Amino acid sequence: MTYRVRLNVFEGPFDLLVYLIERAEMSIYDIKISEITSQYMEYLEEMRSEDVALSAEFMVLAAELLQIKSRMLLPRTDAESTDAAVKEDPRTELVEKLREYKKYKAVSEMLEAAGEEARCCLEKPQEDLAEYTGDPDEYLSLDIEEFRKAFSAFLRRKKKLEEIRAHHRRSEKQRLTTEVRMGDIRDYFRGSRQEEADFRDLVKERESRYDISVTFSSVLEMMKSQELDAEQERIFGDITVKAQKGLYEKTENQVGD
Repeated sequence: MTYRVRLNVFEGPFDLLVYLIERAEMSIYDIKISEITSQYMEYLEEMRSEDVALSAEFMVLAAELLQIKSRMLLPRTDAESTDAAVKEDPRTELVEKLREYKKYKAVSEMLEAAGEEARCCLEKPQEDLAEYTGDPDEYLSLDIEEFRKAFSAFLRRKKKLEEIRAHHRRSEKQRLTTEVRMGDIRDYFRGSRQEEADFRDLVKERESRYDISVTFSSVLEMMKSQELDAEQERIFGDITVKAQKGLYEKTENQVGD
């Protein structure tokens, strides 16, 4: 008995093999290899005649079926026990593969069905319902002292935000001013042709803490780039700033550019 089937119905060789076994009402633990192999090969020949390209998986399974069929046709000696025959059944490995295939196929069909069911459901996007679930009259129920504390906390948060914004603006201003001040220091040494100077001579606005700190950070940056060196003989003593070779080299490069 033969079954005429189409390749696009099956997802792979094991799908076709399971179909043939179930149509023949066989148990996967007692497959009539000769019959199933013949049906499988007839199917492949039919596909070849229709010039349908078969995947390598179909050919691999065909070779495996033929090998099992040939092994089962080999004669057995009387000395072989029943237990040994069962243990050496050539179909054992194929049966395990079929069991695994059927198990994963059942799971995939279940997931596919769940996906189809989910596609039929509409879900409302999550929204913030605090406006409706909260207590809009919360502060109206407070006494004057509690209201004062809440208002003070609001002012403190607002002041903190303003301080953060102001610090950010100062940091940005300092970054730009440092670059300008480094240029001023280079111009000072280049114009005066001095090799060293007192730190206070580099500060433009000596009464301004901001200007002093910017000048100091500028000197540190120029020491890092080996344009300047500095000495201080004692703590809180005068700082002597010395021009290095790197300062004049950078100046010459900038003029050349």
